[in-house]
Formats: sequence, structure tokens, C-alpha cells
Amino acid sequence: MCKNCHQVFKGHYCNNCGQSAETHKINVHFLWHDIQHGLLHFDKGILYSLKQLFTRPGHSIREFIEGKRVRHFKPISLVVVLATLYGLLYHYFHIDTFNHVQAPNLDSVFLNEWFATHFSWVTIASIPIYTIGTYLVFRNQGYNFVELFVLNTFKAAQRISVQLLTIPVMIFLNHTSHMQQYTYIMYIIGVILIFWTNIQFFNKISKTRAFFLSILSHLIFLICFFIIIAIVLLLSGKF
Repeated sequence: MCKNCHQVFKGHYCNNCGQSAETHKINVHFLWHDIQHGLLHFDKGILYSLKQLFTRPGHSIREFIEGKRVRHFKPISLVVVLATLYGLLYHYFHIDTFNHVQAPNLDSVFLNEWFATHFSWVTIASIPIYTIGTYLVFRNQGYNFVELFVLNTFKAAQRISVQLLTIPVMIFLNHTSHMQQYTYIMYIIGVILIFWTNIQFFNKISKTRAFFLSILSHLIFLICFFIIIAIVLLLSGKF
């Protein structure tokens, strides 16, 4: 009998809810096993998804959308885990990437602290904005808005991973004049990753066309992003 829905069944899994017939006692061994297989298992989890995003990003995301999903960590969950980790490290080490911002009536201290504590939400909120540009430019390639949202979710995870790897650099450069150069370099790296992924993902068009359409898509994102930021700052009275 299933321990979850009480359905009587034969075999290894309940034919009604999918619960495994074999359940383990919840202890330290159970938690470690869950961490290994849920987050760190190389064949199914974060490490597998990250490996794909840095070896064959566009191809793997396209395969995920087409149904090849069993080994991947869920895209939104992947972004939440990575963004939360980045936000915690950013806050813990008191990293400040806004100290070079010079604008009248702009409270850079408030902005930096808000960014650190809301990084996960900011990242997730930016994905639909990216998707607007992608959809408008690549709408004739056979993908709907939600599928392109998944594409941009994986691309967000890709960029956050690079930021996590460079945390030691950020700590070293923190509160120095070189932090501004660092942010520019990271932005350029992020754009390169976006273009690389798009060129692989949209493989039904030439690489040259995919490249120039990616530029247009990113320009649309920037316009939408800065309009939204200006509205938020005006409404909050911080600008």
C-alpha cells in the first residue's frame, strides 16, 4: 500500500501518485543522500546543468525545451539557488559595487544593501525583461514566450555562476577604484555568454544573423530595463 495516497499497487512505484514503494528513515544519511542527488549529483542536478551551460549551452537548453529534461535541475530552482548563494556572499563580505555611482539624490549605500538582500528577486524579475527582447526579435523561430523565458532563465543561471566564481576577485577589489572596471568586464562576459548561447540555440538561422539579432534583443532589454529602474527609483523617492 502506498504510504502517500494509500493506493494498493504492485511494483516499485505507486501507479496513482508516483510515490516510491521503498522509503528511507529520515536521518543524517538521508539528508546527505538528498543533497548529493538533488543538488550535487553529476548525472542529475546542479553540476550537470552547469556543465551543459558552459560546454554546449544553446544545444542543451533547446533539448530541454524539446523534452530532454530528466538530468537537468529545474531552471527556476537553479536560478534561485545560485542567486541566493550569491546574495548571501555579497552581503556577508560587504561587497559594494555601487560606490562608484555618481548621481545627485541617489543613495548608493541604500541601493547596494537593497541589491544584496534582494538579488534573487531582482534576477528573477529581470528574466521576463530579457524575454521581451528575445521574443520580439526571435518570434519567427517557432518558440513561444514561455519557452524563451526558460531559455533566459538558464542564461541567468549561467551568468550568476560566473559571478560566483569571481567572488574572490570582488572581495580583493572591494572598496577600490578597480571595482568599476570589474563590473564592466563582468557585463561584457555576460553579453558574450548570451550571444554564444543564442547562436547555438537558434540553429535554424545563420550564426551571423543570430549574432545581430542578439544585439537587437539586448538593446531592447536595456531600454526596458532602464525605463523600469527609472520608474522604481522615482516612485521610491530615491532618485
